[in-house]
Amino acid sequence: MRPAAQRIGFMQGRLCPQVDGKIQAFPWQDWRTEFPAARAEGLGLMEWTLDHERLRENPVMHPAGRKEILALCREYGLAIPSLTGDLFMQAPFYKASGALQDSLVEDMRAVVDACAEIGCGLVVMPLVDAGRLENQAQEDCLVRELLRAVPQLEQRRVAVIFESDYTPQRYRAFLDRLPPEHFGVNLDTGNSAALGFAHGEELALYGDRVRNVHIKDRLAGGGTTVPLGTGAADIAGTLEGLAGLGYAGNFILQTARAADGDHAAAIRRYREMTMRWVESAHPEGAAG
Repeated sequence: MRPAAQRIGFMQGRLCPQVDGKIQAFPWQDWRTEFPAARAEGLGLMEWTLDHERLRENPVMHPAGRKEILALCREYGLAIPSLTGDLFMQAPFYKASGALQDSLVEDMRAVVDACAEIGCGLVVMPLVDAGRLENQAQEDCLVRELLRAVPQLEQRRVAVIFESDYTPQRYRAFLDRLPPEHFGVNLDTGNSAALGFAHGEELALYGDRVRNVHIKDRLAGGGTTVPLGTGAADIAGTLEGLAGLGYAGNFILQTARAADGDHAAAIRRYREMTMRWVESAHPEGAAG
């Protein structure tokens, strides 16, 4: 088991100014600065963010950009093990039809290839908000296209992992339609709290499919992300439950932005809180 410090990372954009007031968006002006900023904070993991707007311009989506990303990773000792595909929520292919659907599916496949080229093995697909599954036809379309992508996922050694607002029982039924080698769960502690899900029930039903964890806090019933410890998320209990299942993956800080603009200080505080929770849940992991 890796030490706790090596399992905690941050969501891209959390170490630089917000983009147009958004809590999360690709930081076009500042993405390079986050590499040295991460090293200064002792962070070795970053989860990339990818929006539908200007998708093909994103550095991860073209060879020159990927070359620069890998060079920065080497220079600053950073790894990018996962990518949050907000593009799938912003332009879900399973809600489109005809040529548009074909184009959006091709985008998904291009993202998988791009991730493989930078050693990123997990693509997060948020089935929430504008990307939520609203009917059986949308779920069937999603499953059909994902199963068609299995040979590519296998060849590229990339897995697709989901966030969902399905009830835990329905979520498990959805997951059972997809092979666990290539599809799993991105557990988001804040989203679960906002939806009123009990972590014990979630872990009992699909804890075996969890491949990545977003550390976040939200109020019960919805609303925006709030500072860790001020919302309804039982993060300590969730991490203890995951430890009991032998979870060995990462914990990505997808936390509230700093009201005073000192985003590095906020991430530093949240990292320390998460470190204590991880170490308390799995003391042998803290010792390495």
